[in-house]
Amino acid sequence: MLPVPFINHKESNFDEICRNFRWRVPQKLNLAEYLCEKHGAGSSKVALYFEDENGAQRRATFGELIRGSSKFANFLKAHGAKPGDRISMILSQKLETVISHLGIYKLGAIALPLSFLFQKEALKYRLQNSGTKIVVIAEEDAHKVRELKDDLPDLEHLIIIGKPGEGEISFWGALEKASSEFEIYPTSANDPAILAYTSGTTGPPKGAVHAHRFMLGNLPGFELSHNFFPKKNDVFWSPADWAWGGGLFDALFPCLYYGVPILAYRESKFDPERAFYMLEKYKVRSMFVFPSALRMMRQIKDIRAKHSLDIRSIMSAGESVGESVFAWGQETLCVSINEMFGQTEANYVVGNCSAIMDVKPGAMGKAYPGLSVEVIDEEGNLLPAGEVGEVVVDRSNPGMFLGYWQNEQATKEKIVGNWWLMGDLVQKDEDGYLFYVGRKDDVICSAGYRIGPSEIENCLLHHPSVAEVAAVGSPHETRGEIVKAFIKLAPGYSPSDELAGELQTQVKKNLAFYAYPREVEFIEELPKTTTGKLRRVELKQREFEKKKGLISSTS
Repeated sequence: MLPVPFINHKESNFDEICRNFRWRVPQKLNLAEYLCEKHGAGSSKVALYFEDENGAQRRATFGELIRGSSKFANFLKAHGAKPGDRISMILSQKLETVISHLGIYKLGAIALPLSFLFQKEALKYRLQNSGTKIVVIAEEDAHKVRELKDDLPDLEHLIIIGKPGEGEISFWGALEKASSEFEIYPTSANDPAILAYTSGTTGPPKGAVHAHRFMLGNLPGFELSHNFFPKKNDVFWSPADWAWGGGLFDALFPCLYYGVPILAYRESKFDPERAFYMLEKYKVRSMFVFPSALRMMRQIKDIRAKHSLDIRSIMSAGESVGESVFAWGQETLCVSINEMFGQTEANYVVGNCSAIMDVKPGAMGKAYPGLSVEVIDEEGNLLPAGEVGEVVVDRSNPGMFLGYWQNEQATKEKIVGNWWLMGDLVQKDEDGYLFYVGRKDDVICSAGYRIGPSEIENCLLHHPSVAEVAAVGSPHETRGEIVKAFIKLAPGYSPSDELAGELQTQVKKNLAFYAYPREVEFIEELPKTTTGKLRRVELKQREFEKKKGLISSTS
């Protein structure tokens, strides 16, 4: 079973590729076979490069991953784990993370990746809700789960990377005693493989259940977003946590599938200077980087003078890249950044491929091959080009999730006919490009105007003083809401009324008078999810709490 590209790499017309595309999904499919087993247990081909913050390095071959994951599957089976059981990994970018994933899939169990950044309450909800049976965790984080044991009746085993405590199991000690031969459980393409909890803006997180087929649904978009991935000598890197869809679905898993080495390097705090050093050292040619990290990298001066880079493709997602960062990518890195749009439930839905299509700054791109993507109004009617509405995707593609874990009602609420409601407002132009307006609950309604925060943020990022920005609706007694901008300043700039006025004028002159931020607040750090996505909802709630007394007294 060879990693055959899903896209004809000789095609040079994006629309033609989409018209000719057909899904190829076998009835029987196991993620471990597709991601790794096909490369052969004797393979000496490098799958992973690892380096930690202290500079310690190692590499792992596909053969090592195959043998290690079979040992882990045997260990799990010997300790009572069965197909369908939930097994959690609370790990960063580690070799053990990959071995655990593959071993879980071989057993036919369900992998539950969770961020090592989570604290006790976040872990408690997810481990309880999922009924997790086994947890794999690093020694330095194990205390978080130990303190929850009485609240986790389904938890049977705690496997430790490092020194285990009383009643716990050593990860590598367990592998040493296990056989490296394992007969993979015969899963179907539609059997559940992974449970990924969303970082939703409201309510408790929901667990999105993905089938073994989901990875195939990502591949056409992945190939195009990296300008016909893979190419000879490709090495991949992403700072995205492997506990999230971005790190798994948009980085680790596709690289394993195509047999392309991926660099595992994750610091406690993202360091753009160090990132450029690593890109040069490991000759990284393709990468997936969130816009917030790209903005930090943009602050580094004289990149070309300091580093010898050979970057071939950059994909970015999670929020709009913005015109200024896009221009920086072209001018400094000599790469047109390909934006991609998707979510945990339906990934790789819309995006660009700068190798064969015009990349319009500010546009998310077009629907990727095999997908039907439209814009609808509140009644579910299709909208013409230029109208703002909610983006929807058809549910017939293999990348679509199965549903929310033990929450059928929440799943039904996001379905209209065969459409999946993605919760984001967009515009589609005459050429089929989609432009992001904002989350349905992020749109600012001010004096009759519906204002998308993304375009305000993009406009402000053109000002040299702005490192990061969030625009939200702040309650107002007559306008309903006004635009408020929270600004993190670039190095060398200090907050002042004069600078706030400059930024307001920037929006008035370049976007629209009604859209300018009537309030500007300078802030040390913007609230974000553990994946680095901006949490406007937190800022909006802060404004509501601050002003609710004022608004109620004047109404």
